[in-house]
Amino acid sequence: MFRQNRVLLGFVIAVFSSVSLAGKGGRLPAPVSDSDFQDFSGVKVELGRQLFFDKVLSGNRNTSCATCHHVLTDTGDGLSLPVGEGGSGLGVTRDTGSGDDAVHERVPRNAPPVFNLGAAEFTRMFHDGRVEVNASFPSGIASPAGLDLPEGLDSVLAAQAMFPVTSAAEMAGQAGENTVADAAAAGDLAGVNGVWAQIARRLQAIPGYVDQFVAAYDDVDVADDITFAHAANAIAAFESDAWRATNSPFDRFLRGERGAMSKSAVRGMKLFYGKANCSGCHSGTFQTDMDFHAIAMPQIGPGRGDGFDGHDDFGRAQVTGLVIDRYKFRTPTLRNVVLTGPWGHAGAYNSLEAVVRHHLDPVAALYDYDRSQAVLPSRDDLDAQDFVVMDDPSRIADIAAAAADYRAVRLNARQVGYLLDFLNALTDPDSIDLRADMPTSVPSGLSLVE
Repeated sequence: MFRQNRVLLGFVIAVFSSVSLAGKGGRLPAPVSDSDFQDFSGVKVELGRQLFFDKVLSGNRNTSCATCHHVLTDTGDGLSLPVGEGGSGLGVTRDTGSGDDAVHERVPRNAPPVFNLGAAEFTRMFHDGRVEVNASFPSGIASPAGLDLPEGLDSVLAAQAMFPVTSAAEMAGQAGENTVADAAAAGDLAGVNGVWAQIARRLQAIPGYVDQFVAAYDDVDVADDITFAHAANAIAAFESDAWRATNSPFDRFLRGERGAMSKSAVRGMKLFYGKANCSGCHSGTFQTDMDFHAIAMPQIGPGRGDGFDGHDDFGRAQVTGLVIDRYKFRTPTLRNVVLTGPWGHAGAYNSLEAVVRHHLDPVAALYDYDRSQAVLPSRDDLDAQDFVVMDDPSRIADIAAAAADYRAVRLNARQVGYLLDFLNALTDPDSIDLRADMPTSVPSGLSLVE
């Protein structure tokens, strides 16, 4: 008993000492614990793994969740903006297709990484938070589907998994190409012949999936019991289980292992939680306040339908309808941030140092943006859309004005280096090689080759 109490006391002292190391004005988060995550059965996780990589979920059976969130590209795709339905190849080699099979547009926002999204702290999904915990809805979650979002979803992460299959650019395809795409174009998500019901019927017709759904769920006894909500719950279980990244040097430091981080990383931590004020937004256990901020990020790509020609992206304002929320985007978590570029809601930065420097003086960085930072597979008609906003001084001024209250931080080159060392210390070594998370085949029999 004495030894246990001494160990506990040592842990408490280490944690409180590390809090003081954060520097003036900052406070370190508590260490991550198992209670931050849900537990899922191995059967459910394995089912979700196969569904995540199976193209049967897409309208034209040519795109999977993994297309834009692959294990070989650190749960992202390595591109500024994804090439979804209709593209071919993986990561930076993915192309936009040609002729009748050409993609109609780039996906307008960067594919966010999936690390730690199963933690209870994550209550909002997507860059604009359009899927978020909200007790006023029967499902407990507000989303673009409104009251059509089914009940029985395990988490907001499971609710997020309901939506890529409804997007023409991501997975559904274009109207006229398949019946799933037709339903998506008509806004029919939850009807008898809606997007979710059609995909569920595909799964019901695959014996290898039926057996797994029956084993994973108490309320599934026969094929007809399978719904897409069951599939979304399984996908979320896999994502939460496989991509929990909580053993970085910083995590170990928080748990009392004082030598886990280098001296320069500790200096960077002091800046992060002190003078640089990164923790003003990147707070909490996973370094996100789950709130929305306008930081003058460059707008590249086709846009999200805002502005006079549709090439703008008003961010959170698309959800709230409030002008004050224009150009605000959700604060991303920083665990494994070194692995997950390009960065920004539109993937405008391919250099971590460049995006860090942007945060130090956003408005100046917006006007000085280096377009070579964008990682976009070239195609003439799409290239013409990529910098429409950045070519318009009045729109750049609007983005800058939204961040006018942001106070610039002056750091020298050595201090920026310390910050980068700290960001490197947020990498969980187990996340560097994720090849084992990919199945060798899926029950549909469709190819896993992108």
